Amino acid sequence: MTGKLTRRTTIAGLTAAGLIVPGCARLGKSEKTSAPEAKLFLHGVASGDPDSESVVLWTRVESAEDKTPVRWEIARDEAFADMVDAGEAVALAEADHTVKVLAEGLSPGTRYFYRFTSEGETSPTGRTRTLPVGELGKLGVALISCTNYQFGFFNAYDMIAKDETIDFVLHTGDYIYEYGPDEWGGETAKTIGRPHEPAHEAVTLDDYRKRHAQYKKDPASIAMHGAHPLLCLWDDHESANNPWVGGAENHQPETEGSWADRRAASIQAYYEWMPLREPGEGRTRAQLWRTYQFGDLATLITLETRHTARGKQVDYAEYFNQIETQEDANAFKRDVIGDPARKMISPGMEAAISEGLKQSVAAGQPWRLFGNASPIARMLVPDIGALGVDPARQAGGPVPGTTPDIFWKGRWNMPFYTDTWDGYPAAREAFYALCREAGASDLLMLSGDSHSFWANRLFDDAGRPM
Repeated sequence: MTGKLTRRTTIAGLTAAGLIVPGCARLGKSEKTSAPEAKLFLHGVASGDPDSESVVLWTRVESAEDKTPVRWEIARDEAFADMVDAGEAVALAEADHTVKVLAEGLSPGTRYFYRFTSEGETSPTGRTRTLPVGELGKLGVALISCTNYQFGFFNAYDMIAKDETIDFVLHTGDYIYEYGPDEWGGETAKTIGRPHEPAHEAVTLDDYRKRHAQYKKDPASIAMHGAHPLLCLWDDHESANNPWVGGAENHQPETEGSWADRRAASIQAYYEWMPLREPGEGRTRAQLWRTYQFGDLATLITLETRHTARGKQVDYAEYFNQIETQEDANAFKRDVIGDPARKMISPGMEAAISEGLKQSVAAGQPWRLFGNASPIARMLVPDIGALGVDPARQAGGPVPGTTPDIFWKGRWNMPFYTDTWDGYPAAREAFYALCREAGASDLLMLSGDSHSFWANRLFDDAGRPM
């Protein structure tokens, strides 16, 4: 992306050139990587969460010991002749033998090489980079979401690993899926030999650790993480389908215990297995939002919309038989779906958004980007029955919108899916107002979740472009 082109033409160019790369490829088998045979570093290396002078370096050591010493090194060259920093770390059993170090004192906008050693074995060499400062002509970002191990091989990861035009990888959520091997994607997994581990739904800390380990051991995942630094946020499947602050659609307290315990376990495993900074003073791990500045070109703010503020999703099934007239439908959309008490983002994140946008506007940056877990655009269902679609000829299925309720939604022009921002229109309007107050009404939302490709123009309730 560049400040000299329009957003529309630049986005089209990024997509066509592969700079924005899909993350849900399902066909074909990933090519083998050239990583050396490993006994200790079976999950490769990763880096991420950078600023202009530091970056997180990550690996995991296969060990049965409580404490395993690990050495790390970072250099300007792949031969490690021009060393920048090095140090000692410990792979602890209490952190699932994962290792995270913060390499500091680095130069802005610079590529580095890093590696780990332990017990005489050296990890694969990873590449990373710091955030740039000052004048910046272009920025290459790979956008990924919804990477379900059971549904296919991670071919997009292979593509990203080999793409030299990419500077950073942005994963907007559903990095793993919590379902068991016989649940969603299970039939495909049996065909291609990629069933989920462990052999049941992830609920406990040990479950989530094993699921992350399975995903990280994929050769294409190892290649991508070793090639580019990661910027990430979570959506729902890192914990359970459609969570809100008080529970989740795919959590049953009667058989799966406390939602608070399950969520805490999923968040702990996420922080252990991802190249993330630990929260600063006064922050919790659940408060996963970040602001990244890319020189004079762009600011990227990542959003947390699951565990710090989100209200419970509206379930259409509870209201299906109560709506008989257009007046009923209008009242439902206004008072239930549009209830302003149902939030998406927390006050702490609102403050971070305001500060980040104000700084971007004051600096004259041409791009203001958001890493956003689920679509924010309006997706109201048209009356497809009135348009001539015959309900009797439509196949049913488990995917939202494919069952006959699509005709009910269309009749009353309801939001397609109430788990997205469309199910929280008051929260969306408050978000837009916050951005306008900061002087920003030219947002570029990089979103995941929908398993589809969309290009939407955004506008508030008054019709003002956002």
